[in-house]
Amino acid sequence: MSHSFSPLIIRGRQLLPIVQGGMGVGISAKRLAGAVARQGGVGTIASVDLRHLHDDLLADAANLQGQEGINRLNRIALDREVRAALAASDGHGLVAVNVMKAVDDHAALVRQACESGAHAVVMGAGLPLDLPEMTADHPDVALIPILSEARGIGIVLKRWMKKGRLPDAIVIEHPNHAGGHLGAASIAGVADHKFDFQRVLQETFELFHSLGLARERIPLIVAGGVNSHQKVQTYLGEYGASGVQIGTAFAVTEEGDAHINFKRTLAGAKQEDIVEFMSVAGLPARGILTPFLKSYLKREDKLQANAKADPARCTQALNCLSVCGLRDGLAKVGQFCIDLKLAAAFRGEVSKGLFFRGSEPLPFGDAIKSVQETIHYFLSGEKPLDLTTT
Repeated sequence: MSHSFSPLIIRGRQLLPIVQGGMGVGISAKRLAGAVARQGGVGTIASVDLRHLHDDLLADAANLQGQEGINRLNRIALDREVRAALAASDGHGLVAVNVMKAVDDHAALVRQACESGAHAVVMGAGLPLDLPEMTADHPDVALIPILSEARGIGIVLKRWMKKGRLPDAIVIEHPNHAGGHLGAASIAGVADHKFDFQRVLQETFELFHSLGLARERIPLIVAGGVNSHQKVQTYLGEYGASGVQIGTAFAVTEEGDAHINFKRTLAGAKQEDIVEFMSVAGLPARGILTPFLKSYLKREDKLQANAKADPARCTQALNCLSVCGLRDGLAKVGQFCIDLKLAAAFRGEVSKGLFFRGSEPLPFGDAIKSVQETIHYFLSGEKPLDLTTT
């Protein structure tokens, strides 16, 4: 694919400077990750609760009791998804697995991703301080933390350097623009200027210098609100980033793994219907005002006032998160089962689902295009012919 940008280099692989973000439950799995990698970019499988993509595993889950049985099925599903994505990539690009630190089974999912042949493990939703230990038996797997500001980057770098390991790349995610769980302490905090890309990149380059690291030693990938070729030019050409991570624009592609109703809901969302709210993991989140979220936000104060720590409140007995507002009685955060709602969104159940989404308009409006067309636009600025007159 012809473009003017320098390649993103991770573990010696020369890649397009395009990273597809991990989106769960089931939004970015084998089809999407494999398609992005096949084009020469980084395709990312979101590891959370992938059993929903496999009817036989869902049937097995109906007969199980206890968290470990569900975790085992999800690891089987992850193995299937990684191997299928690698086959679909046909030896091109890079296949990564995103594992959230906040997920209770995160260490086992990391090991499974490595054993299944993933090229990289991406970790956010918490500081991945022990990721090198989790992957010690797989030294060739690239390690990519997701962070939002220079202070967190410094903490991870200094801790990893004591272990003789450096990140193979770092994703810098802006909470004010990304979808899903956001790396800020409060809803008001997502707009803090400490997260501005230009500032974080400059502070990180200064951090590299203070630690004796060459500026180009660790590629920096910016994420959140990347919705145009012009932004790619700015971030790579002016700010000094090595790549961009894109989520929502890939979620709505033809190859996206979710139901067509999910794609239409994301692509057709109006800006005034994209809102921030407190999710169950104790972090702000960004999603679409679907019937579920509208109803929940109307009842939020009452539900939070009645919050109580009770394992029975885990509606599916999953205990999927290490911290859960509903199960643990955390009154200031979400009081719903996030797994149940994200799984409904994956199935395209607009009335029941929780639909995470980035803050910015999509490059093709409500049109659903292919991964190839999407990547071509971000790198060249050329939109598909049927969009050029609209």
